[in-house]
Amino acid sequence: MQHDISFKHINKLAFPALVAGVAEPLLSTTDLAIVGNIETNATESIAAIGIVGAFLSMLIWVFGQTRSGISSIVSQYLGANKLDEIKNLPAQAIVIVLGVSALILGLSYPFAKEIFELYNASGTILDYSVEYYKIRVFGFPFTLFTIAVFGTFRGLQNTYYPMVIALAGTFINITLDVVLVYGIEGIIPAMHIQGAAYASVVAQVSMAIISAILLLQKTDIPLKLSLPFNDEIPKFITMVLNLFIRTIALNVALYFGTSYATDYGDAFIAAYTIGFNLWLMGAFMIDGYSSAGNILSGKLLGAKAYKTLVVLGNRLILYGFFFGLFLALVGFVLYPFIGRIFTKEPEVLKQFYNTFWIILLMQPICAIAFIYDGMFKGMGEMKYLRNVLLLATGLVFIPILLFFDSLEYKLYAIWIAFFGWMIARAVPLIIKFRKKFLPLAEEH
Repeated sequence: MQHDISFKHINKLAFPALVAGVAEPLLSTTDLAIVGNIETNATESIAAIGIVGAFLSMLIWVFGQTRSGISSIVSQYLGANKLDEIKNLPAQAIVIVLGVSALILGLSYPFAKEIFELYNASGTILDYSVEYYKIRVFGFPFTLFTIAVFGTFRGLQNTYYPMVIALAGTFINITLDVVLVYGIEGIIPAMHIQGAAYASVVAQVSMAIISAILLLQKTDIPLKLSLPFNDEIPKFITMVLNLFIRTIALNVALYFGTSYATDYGDAFIAAYTIGFNLWLMGAFMIDGYSSAGNILSGKLLGAKAYKTLVVLGNRLILYGFFFGLFLALVGFVLYPFIGRIFTKEPEVLKQFYNTFWIILLMQPICAIAFIYDGMFKGMGEMKYLRNVLLLATGLVFIPILLFFDSLEYKLYAIWIAFFGWMIARAVPLIIKFRKKFLPLAEEH
């Protein structure tokens, strides 16, 4: 059986996934750009969005691992030509994750102030953080639903519909951001940071509704819960638990970054927030190729096409590296203009421009790490991914951060630590992949 891993086919999967991936951080980045240009407390507002964004990203990344679990199982069954056996799995997975997300929402809402105090927020920034979070959090379950549907589409080798859904959500968010943050004189009052939060929630609800409609209309996958649970549900839960632990390790790094930046002062956390959101933007753009790797590797593994899998891995390293290099070059060309999109505060811009070059240099390494992350998720290698990230965070990120912080490098310390962290994530995945699949490719 021939499997298409041509440049054209990879990009046919990667490009829509890239667009869909960019739409996700664009929700927060749009909030930043629009709120950062209000006339009252712009720096405090940016800082609050950054702190809340870090916490919500943690929740979404922890519980959004359902996408990888569903995609891995669906793609492997598709490759083995046994799709009918797992048609009821996505609905069951969605019910499980929504139940857990409702519990998290109920537990975090009353303690929002205490949560953001842990991020070193205080005064106006703390007040804004609580205000913003208590609106934004209601979009959380809808986001998880959408992510699970995206996983189902990816498993079916379809990245087009997730792109359509993401673009619709982004358009709604940007439109409402402008209207609700700045207001329309005599019709809608300017709501500032609250307006940004409401815009995001409406966008998240809209995306969930569109996701449900497209899944039901365009596939044979039902959204109605049916029992008993599918035989693959224990495997799915194990995958998600391994990714859960992995994502906690990931978010320890993100927590340290946000917490240290907040402790350095308002201008530092505002500059870090802008840099972090741009880094996320790059990560989600690279996620297009990561998604292609995720989708194709699961299918190839299910079909036992090991030679093609090895060729895919080699090609994706090259595509990812050059794509990361392209992002870095674009960033350097536009260097003087990027920061001013988000703020006009001189001190914030100074701190941002001092360190943004490190984020740009990271891009090729990030690309390779994220692509292999995607491939290992597609192949169901969640345990190895978990162990790599635990070691990278504990033995690389935290020691580097503490060392350079002790030298008072401030934002430099944070971004150097992230650079080392990405190298420590990329290298073991390449070694493991080649060690496991090169012998299998020779045998078959």
